[in-house]
Amino acid sequence: MTDSEPYALAIGFRIDETEYLAASRTIVVAVHGDTDMHVVDELEARLSEVIDEGPALLVLDLSGVTFLDSMALGVLLSSLKRLGQTGGKLRVVTPRPEIRRIFEVTLLDRLFDIDSSRDEALAATTGRP
Repeated sequence: MTDSEPYALAIGFRIDETEYLAASRTIVVAVHGDTDMHVVDELEARLSEVIDEGPALLVLDLSGVTFLDSMALGVLLSSLKRLGQTGGKLRVVTPRPEIRRIFEVTLLDRLFDIDSSRDEALAATTGRP
C-alpha cells in the first residue's frame, strides 16, 4: 500500500446502500469494517447524501462493523440530529455485543434506537412481524 492509497482499503471499510423501500421511505445502509477516524469523512459524506434524500427512516446496519471510535459516534449523532430536524428516524442495527457495549458505556443507547437485526429494526417501525 502506498501513501496515496486510502487507509480504509487496508481494513476493509465499505458502505453499502443495500435497500430502499420506497413505500415507507426507508433506506438501509450497511457499514462494514473498522469505522474510525480514518474513514469518518467517507461515512459522514455518505450519510449526508442519504439524509438529503429525505427518508422517513434510516436503518444503519452496523452488523459488519468490527470497531467504532468516538469520531464515528460523533458522525452518528450528527446524523440523528439532522434526521430529527426533518421528522426522520434513525435506527441502529448492532448484533455484536462489543459494538453494542460502546453505545451502552457512552450512554448513547439512551439516544439511539438500537436493534439486534435488520428485520427487528424494520418491524419496529413498520409493524410487520
